[in-house]
Order: sequence, then C-alpha cells, then structure tokens
Amino acid sequence: MYIFGYLRASTKSQDAKRAQKRMKSFAEDNGYRVAAWYIENESGASLQRPELISLLDEADKGDVILIEQVDRLSRLSEEDWGTLKAIINEKQLAVVSLDLPTSHMALSGKGGSDFTGAMLRAINGMMLDMLAAIARKDYEDRRRRQKEGIEKAKAEGKFHGRRANQSLHMLILTLRESGKSLADVSRMSGASLSTVNRVCKKKREEGE
Repeated sequence: MYIFGYLRASTKSQDAKRAQKRMKSFAEDNGYRVAAWYIENESGASLQRPELISLLDEADKGDVILIEQVDRLSRLSEEDWGTLKAIINEKQLAVVSLDLPTSHMALSGKGGSDFTGAMLRAINGMMLDMLAAIARKDYEDRRRRQKEGIEKAKAEGKFHGRRANQSLHMLILTLRESGKSLADVSRMSGASLSTVNRVCKKKREEGE
C-alpha cells in the first residue's frame, strides 16, 4: 500500500503546500511514509485537475489518497462527485482526510471484525458524501454572495470590474519582448497561459 498526498489551492496566489508538513507528520505517526505528492492550484469545483488525474492514473488497488480536508478533493457538483467516486471505487482506493476520523482506519488497520470494518467503511463513505455536499454548498453560497455584491455595486455605480495587475502585465510583456515563448512567460511570471495570451493580445491590438 502506497500513500499519495494530494494538496490543492484554488489560485496561484494561495499556498497549495500549506498543509504538507501536517499531512506528512500524520502519515509518519501512523507508521507510513508519503510515497509521492501531487500539488496543484486549480478549482475544486472542476474535475479538470492534471495532478489529481495523474494521481488516479498512477495509484493501484489498495493505495491511499491522503488529503487535509474533503474540500481539497471536492467542491464538485453531485454528478461530478459521483464520477470521481466511481473512479476511486473502481481502483479500490481509500481516501484518508485529516478532518475525518472515520477515514483514519485505512491507515491504522483498526477495523476489528469483518462486520465492524464493513460498518466503519459504510459510515466513512456516508461522511465523505456529506462533507463533499457541504463543500459544494459553501462554494455555491460564496459565488452567489459575490454575484449579489457585484450586482448591488453595479446598481449603485460603484463597480468598475477587476483592476488589472499592472506589475504582472509589465512583467509578461517584458518577458515576451525578450523572445520568451508564451509557455515560458507563463512559467516565469506565475500567470496562467490564458492571462499571458490576453495581455499579449491586448498589447497587439493597442499597437495596431
């Protein structure tokens, strides 16, 4: 059995590795070592997460996905959560979350009798479903409040859109003008490829 640590943050400005030390200590306290880390800055509301997909591809039957909280794994819709669960169940992987004590039995091996073990797995599955649903509701509530705030600000004439990060844009243009490829500019500036394309396109249009 291998332990694979999965760490996620929604944006590049957030530290996806924030909980790595605590997760590493948790695994060691249970007598295990984390075999590999999968770290990315992607939205938990999407299944399009390269590092998570790589983890699922590389893990084998009986391996463990270690996470800090269930919302690091899923803020997915019910349908997408069902898809992810199906992949996890098909490969017979276990999900261990630091904030879900019933999941820790996958590392401790304290399942007791076959009946007790089956009951604990069933309870853990229900808890995972519940926490995933709560995480999704929290995501949707925050998006709704944000939308309401923008609409109110627009009605009051106070909303002017997101201000451009001028320093980042200047860095992107400087790197691009020095001959760097779009991919290199994205990597070196920390901006997404779509942001790099947008900034460069705007610059070209202004020059026409």
